[in-house]
Amino acid sequence: MSHWPRTSGNAINGVGEPAPRRPSPIYWHDPDSTPHGPLQRWFYQRSNTGDPEVAAARAERQRVIDLPLAPLAEVPEQRADWSDEVKRIAREAGADDVGITAMRADYVFAGLDVPPQRWMIVIAVGQDYEAMRSAPSSRALVEVTRQYARGTRIAKALASWLRERGHDAFPYGGPMAGSFILIPGALAAGLGELGRHGSMIHPRFGSNFRLACVLTDVPLTADQPTTFGADDFCSNCRVCIEACPPAAILEDKQLVRGEQRWYVDFDKCLPYFNENLGCALCLAVCPFSRPEIGANLVAKLRRR
Repeated sequence: MSHWPRTSGNAINGVGEPAPRRPSPIYWHDPDSTPHGPLQRWFYQRSNTGDPEVAAARAERQRVIDLPLAPLAEVPEQRADWSDEVKRIAREAGADDVGITAMRADYVFAGLDVPPQRWMIVIAVGQDYEAMRSAPSSRALVEVTRQYARGTRIAKALASWLRERGHDAFPYGGPMAGSFILIPGALAAGLGELGRHGSMIHPRFGSNFRLACVLTDVPLTADQPTTFGADDFCSNCRVCIEACPPAAILEDKQLVRGEQRWYVDFDKCLPYFNENLGCALCLAVCPFSRPEIGANLVAKLRRR
């Protein structure tokens, strides 16, 4: 807590602000550029525990990040609509789900350039439930790191495939923040609903998945947002609230940059997250994430 800034993370996130605006950089950016940067450095220093599995997972993620993209072919291949093909290629590369939406300026962090590409191809990768049940733990940290690497690998494979056909493409995968946030695009692309815990709920994986994406200008068709009842369910479910050690998950939706939505208290969540080398407890306990419950729950809500 000696690294904690005077500025509230909730204020940076725009809690209570009635007017829409672009999000502000807050965490997982260049630590020299944000008030919480010293905390971010401390987290990474402390998480270098010498655990060989953590080290191996991080080394593999860095190897994937460093992979070069295919050269851009000089003659662009022409198609009326690439949607089915890019989804097929993404799934063949290992994606568990894929959605398409238009890139919007309000997804981009304030002060950063809006990417020139028109489309976002959003990729979902599921996580191992048993590993995440142990959160917060080194085992869960390893699983999260592996899945971020997998998402990045898939995004690079799809971007390279497009470049080989003469179309520039930009791949992005976490956990470090790029110039834009992924969750709003993933919601628009039909990959799920926002849950009380501030993360997405996918109809198949619940909250137990990670995101990556590819930006491109090839002709695509946008998917539509999906609604299967998760928002209403969250209004009456208290599982994640009661499981959260720092009591960071709020009872009611909050006004955040002009939108009433679920929100997690940043100033309560982050210290616990840093102290425990990550968390994800709320994602693991979510009823939608439990393999023996989630699918039946979604089917029941959809029948309603």
